Amino acid sequence: MQQEPLIFVRNLKKYFAGKRRGSSVKAVDDVSFDIVRGETFGIVGESGCGKSTLGRTIIRLLEPTAGQVFYDGVDLATLSAEEMRKKRREIQIIFQDPYASLNPRMTVRELIRAPLDVFSRESEEEKMAKVREIMHLVGLRDEFMYKYPHEFSGGQRQRIVIARALVLQPRFIFCDEPVSALDASVRAQVLNLMKKIQREMDLTYLFISHDLSVVRFLCDRVAVMYLGHIVEVADKHTLYDHPAHPYTQALLSSIPVPDTDVKTGKIILRGEVPSPYDPPAGCPFHTRCPHAQPVCREKIPIMTDLGSGHTAACHLCASTPA
Repeated sequence: MQQEPLIFVRNLKKYFAGKRRGSSVKAVDDVSFDIVRGETFGIVGESGCGKSTLGRTIIRLLEPTAGQVFYDGVDLATLSAEEMRKKRREIQIIFQDPYASLNPRMTVRELIRAPLDVFSRESEEEKMAKVREIMHLVGLRDEFMYKYPHEFSGGQRQRIVIARALVLQPRFIFCDEPVSALDASVRAQVLNLMKKIQREMDLTYLFISHDLSVVRFLCDRVAVMYLGHIVEVADKHTLYDHPAHPYTQALLSSIPVPDTDVKTGKIILRGEVPSPYDPPAGCPFHTRCPHAQPVCREKIPIMTDLGSGHTAACHLCASTPA
């Protein structure tokens, strides 16, 4: 893997207008991280923490409120609509629900060929050759070409979605919980397929999920998100074996263990997740943190370098020698 960032995210914010005049929902609040070429960068967190909004803002399906997103040295936030449209060839997305993201009136051949119709000036024969090639790559047979999405299983539909994302030979793919709607056995097939394709096509993934076991299997590095903030970033082995942030520790302790005789020491968080309409002052996690100190209620923690690319936004980490 080349240790060269493809994506730089700096101080990214995405606010939505609130119901009250002058209020706003801080879905993504001052987020910064890098994604290295060829890696799978995972983002985990509870539902509603801003994971999908962050991913959609990075690729400009949503316009950022503030901040910068550099893709291969170019700030995507400064591009015009036409310039951004041209970048779409290199930046693709795999949505969560394969059935909802496929037009039920289009055949598989039409669905996979659609990106080529937009971006390519190749002949029909050349386009169809690419469609067949990418179908074979993701394990779809030629006879599927003239069938419709409702004629396939969930795993097959997700393969169609993946084929459509790959047909333009992109460099970066945003995967928005792409296996959460699939059965466990089918999920494993799709994840193995994604790993295989990544190696063969030198792809970079941004992988959003709430399933911690899936993230551990697929991702190289992981960021933990809480209430619109990134609270910890590390390679997956460090994060799962030595979590530093109290929220990460609680999140990982919730992973089910098949052996009921094993004592897992689950950390039960008290209270509810604060509303993004009115987030708490100081550390966003302090209202539920079992280790909260007075400083946590007053001051937002900055990312502390814990060594070897491991960072955490916690006052306890800042006061503990690395």
